[in-house]
Amino acid sequence: MGTDHLEQKIILIPMGAIEGRVLDALERDLALKFGRKVERHPSNQIPADAFLPARNQYSSSFILKELHALFEEREKDIFLAVADVDLYAEGLNFVFGEAEFEGRFAVISITRLRQSFYSLAENTDVFIARAKKEAVHELGHVFGLEHCPDAVCVMHFSNSLLDTDRKNSAFCSCCQARLRGRSPGS
Repeated sequence: MGTDHLEQKIILIPMGAIEGRVLDALERDLALKFGRKVERHPSNQIPADAFLPARNQYSSSFILKELHALFEEREKDIFLAVADVDLYAEGLNFVFGEAEFEGRFAVISITRLRQSFYSLAENTDVFIARAKKEAVHELGHVFGLEHCPDAVCVMHFSNSLLDTDRKNSAFCSCCQARLRGRSPGS
């Protein structure tokens, strides 16, 4: 990463009401993992047009387009939206998140990361660990990282919550090496 990355901030955007402890944990973790300042933006509403009643889910792609429209003029920054709604992407039953590969915008959902979504007792530590993994994973795509075959690398594809729980919140040595020297949006 060149010196430009020091000026490039990660902007964390809560979409609707997101618990402060989740945002605090993401701010700290993302600053450490990506070596950038992380700023929290005021909460934005989830675009009503992103909701598809037939699926009872929100389109992650639609949310990314809305982020583009809202923040396109801030050319240096990277944006991560955090939503507490069930997301889907075309061709998939659900997604934990979506990102523009080598772009500047990403979104994650914390809905399916909660134990209660699966009718289990809540576990705050597990929930926050999952949120951090998904945030780092999606921003990894923004930084040009593809899915990794290493099942414990944070860039491994999560087809289920089991996959998310199995992997670490850190990049494997190969992904970490690829991450050096990469700058999104350039």
